[in-house]
Amino acid sequence: MQLRVEEAVKERGDMQLKVKETVKERGNMQLNVEEAVMEYGDMLFRVCMVLLCNEQDAQDAVQDTFCSYMEHSAGFRNREHEKAWLIRVATNRCMDVHRGRSRHPSVQWEDVDQYCEFPEQSEVLAELMNLPDSLRTVVYLHYIEGYKAAEIAQMLGITLHAVKKRMQRGRECLKLILGKEEPSSAHV
Repeated sequence: MQLRVEEAVKERGDMQLKVKETVKERGNMQLNVEEAVMEYGDMLFRVCMVLLCNEQDAQDAVQDTFCSYMEHSAGFRNREHEKAWLIRVATNRCMDVHRGRSRHPSVQWEDVDQYCEFPEQSEVLAELMNLPDSLRTVVYLHYIEGYKAAEIAQMLGITLHAVKKRMQRGRECLKLILGKEEPSSAHV
């Protein structure tokens, strides 16, 4: 009987130690989440705004992204891997939201200036909203966030050729929309 009591006390002590370690780990994780929100939150919000054209949906997508981040147990190789993972999760979440509603934005995005990092981006960013989703994502990540085509291909899970073709089509569409080039008769 004495042996069983000692084993139970030892097990309880081990359990309490594990709980304390878990709380400590979660505390460190919370700090990492807070750092990630501070570092990547604005950028993820801009990505989600471009994809969803709706402030509330973008906020929800960013929140869901960080919830996934908290649940993600595997470590990241480096900060760039972490950032790419967050962008991929946010993009997927935006596509999920987009699939759940009509193909046309229900709200006009008139105050685009407040979401631009640089004021000169506002006209282009406003017109970027009118591009099809596949073109919009690639053009935004390349020209606004500064990612290379190979990085975008990896993040979105598409081929490098597809990224380059989407960038080309996106540029053509933006040139037409912004009036910097007359439509060619060969372009259909």
